[in-house]
Amino acid sequence: MKRNIITTSDGSKTIQIEEWNEQYHSIHGAIQEANHVFMKHGLHFFSESRLQHKTSKDLSILEIGFGTGLNAFLTVIEAENLELNIDYVGVEAYPVELEEVNQLNYSDLISKAHTAIFNQLHQTPWETPCEITLGFQLEKQQKFFKDIRAKSQFDLIYFDAFGARVQPDLWTETIFSIMFSALKANGVLVTYSAKGSVRRAMQAVGFIVERLPGPPGKREMLRATKSSEA
Repeated sequence: MKRNIITTSDGSKTIQIEEWNEQYHSIHGAIQEANHVFMKHGLHFFSESRLQHKTSKDLSILEIGFGTGLNAFLTVIEAENLELNIDYVGVEAYPVELEEVNQLNYSDLISKAHTAIFNQLHQTPWETPCEITLGFQLEKQQKFFKDIRAKSQFDLIYFDAFGARVQPDLWTETIFSIMFSALKANGVLVTYSAKGSVRRAMQAVGFIVERLPGPPGKREMLRATKSSEA
């Protein structure tokens, strides 16, 4: 399928799959969406809860759809700001080509001082844990989401798959059951989606789901929690 580099409303670029008329990030602003959904309502929400309860600053994150590396890049920077130690696993069935990565402008808009780190996120080998910074370890796994077998391994999941309109099989009870199993007790999953069918699928496998204000261009998003009793 043909992939194009397009510019979103906040000036940041993303990849568009022409045949599906689907983008890796919101056309209303790739960076704005990532910051709102995955940083504000994911990483910051979870880390603030940890700090309130004076628990560990070690955090394990699973990203569903590593894609352009934008969420991982923002997380590296926030890990430094929040003094967190993060083990990050990014799962992607069809990795982005380096030629496409080189056309993205995330480090120019977010932090030019971290340009080498953004490049490193993409240049590190797959299936191998790699230390990106002193407090951030990345392992990229090339596989389908249905093949994830982790059990009670992650504190936080960034669920950033392509939308249900084009890939409905990624937003089913089957997939969310895998996500539920992968999370530790009190673990959290965040996603940009707010579809009723997605919320019901999450609830059906045991998640406690809340609707939150969405990023620019979207009215709502979802955050799901695995309770301590699960």
